[in-house]
Amino acid sequence: MQKVKTPEEIQAMREGGKILAEIFAGLRKQVKPGVSEKELDAWVEAEIKRRGAIATYKTAEVNFPAVICISTNEQLVHGIPTDYVLQEGDVVGFDLVIEYKKMKTDSAFTMVVGNKATGAQKHLLQATERALYAGIDAIKGPVRVGDISAAVEKVLKDAKVGIVRELVGHGVGHTMHEAPEVPNYGKKGSGPLLAPGDTIAIEPMASLGGERVVVEDDGWTISMRDGSLGAQFEHTVLVTEDGVEILTQV
Repeated sequence: MQKVKTPEEIQAMREGGKILAEIFAGLRKQVKPGVSEKELDAWVEAEIKRRGAIATYKTAEVNFPAVICISTNEQLVHGIPTDYVLQEGDVVGFDLVIEYKKMKTDSAFTMVVGNKATGAQKHLLQATERALYAGIDAIKGPVRVGDISAAVEKVLKDAKVGIVRELVGHGVGHTMHEAPEVPNYGKKGSGPLLAPGDTIAIEPMASLGGERVVVEDDGWTISMRDGSLGAQFEHTVLVTEDGVEILTQV
């Protein structure tokens, strides 16, 4: 299971999570038709440096070619920012990990560019975000991973969207990926027991089509195999004695 985190390390994650959330709040305002993915990556990189944090994706731990993953339309996660210029109605997801005081936090969100979201796009994004908060709400102190996974799965199933099963949430803190894995489907009462002080990234991923994904030729970008639209939402959370604390929100 996870290496025990000291109160100081947890406080560092609180501070880092707030920085990440503030960067995301600013990023949402930068996303508009006519801006390129690389321009957004550069904006995020400047914000990370300005706030005294480190872009985990560019460290030796990951060696990703950018500071943030930007995944557009059928791309689901791990998209490398390119010169592509965002268009009105594009569905674009952002996934960011930062290090602050040697501790890492991880968060993601998906949005529609501009003001012309279709009903199907809204349904996908709302369902995926609801699933994230259902997973968080399942934590009422020490909890089995399966309780979180089952709560996420129920929301996605009820919404009749594709549940991406090949990718999972995970522990996070000292490193970007720690035990345990946190699937977006599962059975209540199953899986590892999370104890107070554990920190995990819950990250539902869903699509308007099937569940299968494919890795693109760049070796990083993961897209929906059937070309359907995908979405991802993610928070880093702390399990407490009697509940949960969301670390990556303002």
